[in-house]
Parts: sequence; structure tokens; C-alpha cells
Amino acid sequence: MRWTPRDWLERLPGPATDRWPEGERFVHAFARGAVSVELYAPVGHDPQTPHAEDELYFIVAGTGVLSIDGVAHPFAPGDMFFVPAHAPHRFERFSEGFAAWAVFWPATGAP
Repeated sequence: MRWTPRDWLERLPGPATDRWPEGERFVHAFARGAVSVELYAPVGHDPQTPHAEDELYFIVAGTGVLSIDGVAHPFAPGDMFFVPAHAPHRFERFSEGFAAWAVFWPATGAP
């Protein structure tokens, strides 16, 4: 199977929720076993909270800063980040058109 970010960006925004009053800014793209993949494309701000799963982000488009446990990491397309389960993190000062693949799997301890 093959997908491009454009395949999933066309599905955004998703349904409106309390956290996403203008529509969800992520779309579930793939799941198999314990692994799931989303395309994440917030607009304006990133309201996410820590996850119970380990996570990899692959930056698709845009620039900005990913804060992980209070440490700021500048990013650009092609960058990859690991975020351990329960770690506070959020994208900040990101450019228009920002998008990232997010890959989740059950937490397995320290990397």
C-alpha cells in the first residue's frame, strides 16, 4: 500500500469536538496490530496532551519547534522525533501548511 500526505490532508478538517471546535486536525491513516499511523496537521496551535503510547513524528511539511519535556527542538521537513509515552510535548511556532506523520505503538520502556 502507498499513501501520500495529500491523500489524507484532503480529509481534514475532521469532525468538530470540544478540543477541536473547528474540526479535528488529524486523520487515522493506517493500523495493523499494535501500530497506528496518523497524519497530523494542526492549524494555529497544537492542543495535544501526552499520549499513553510511544510515538515517532516524521515531519512532512513546514518548520517550527517541537517541545518535548520542555526542551525545544527546531524542525524542518525530513526530520524525525521520538516522543516517549506520557512525555509532555507539542508543536510550537509552526508554519502554515505544517504536517507530520505520527506513528504510535504500545510503550515498551526506555529507548
